[in-house]
Amino acid sequence: MGATKTATYNKKDILLATYAKALAHPARIAILKLLLKRQACVCGDIVEELPLSQSTVSQHLKELKEAGLIKGEIEGVSVCYCIDEKEWAKVSEILKGLFDQAPSCGKDGCC
Repeated sequence: MGATKTATYNKKDILLATYAKALAHPARIAILKLLLKRQACVCGDIVEELPLSQSTVSQHLKELKEAGLIKGEIEGVSVCYCIDEKEWAKVSEILKGLFDQAPSCGKDGCC
């Protein structure tokens, strides 16, 4: 979305769209699940866990990092990744706020 197009939306909606874009690929979901399961920084193990090449995993990690969902620290010659807990709490709150707005339909349904 170009800068001129996003000017009409509030910051929270733009942030939610950024998170949604980062979450919009099954490989990224798999990476997040791996990081959540390990609850620690993970270096080269990510490539070993996924049926993807090193370069593809690196691209997905870059997308997740740019969205702020993960953070990476250089350790020697490798980068170790983990969940960014502050950002994770923020995305959780924003998504919960969106889903909590769902209408409460009676037994006849909404549509």
